[in-house]
Amino acid sequence: MAWLILILSGALEAVWAAALHRAAQATGRRRLLPGLVFLVSVLASTGGLAVAMQSIPAGTAYAVWVGVGVVLTSAYAIITRVERATAARIALLGGIAASVVGLKLVA
Repeated sequence: MAWLILILSGALEAVWAAALHRAAQATGRRRLLPGLVFLVSVLASTGGLAVAMQSIPAGTAYAVWVGVGVVLTSAYAIITRVERATAARIALLGGIAASVVGLKLVA
C-alpha cells in the first residue's frame, strides 16, 4: 500500500508543478484556480510522501517520488508543447523511469 501511495504522491507532484506553471502565466483572478490546485496538490503530495516514508526508506521513497514527478511533469510539458520531444529527452526520461522501477525491485 505504501508504494501505491508513493506513486500517487509522485503523480500529484506533477499536478502541482503544472498548476504552478499555469498560475505563473495567469493574471488577476485567473490565478486563483491554479493557485488552489497547487496548494491542495502540494499538501497531498508531500503528505503522501510522509506516509510512504513510514514503510519505505527515506532515500528510496524520495528518489521514487521525485522520479515519478519529473517524468510525468516532463510528459505533460511535451504534450502541451511547452517543451520539445527530442530523442535525447525521451531516452533520458526513460532512464529515470527505469531507475524508479529498479528502486522498487531492489527495495
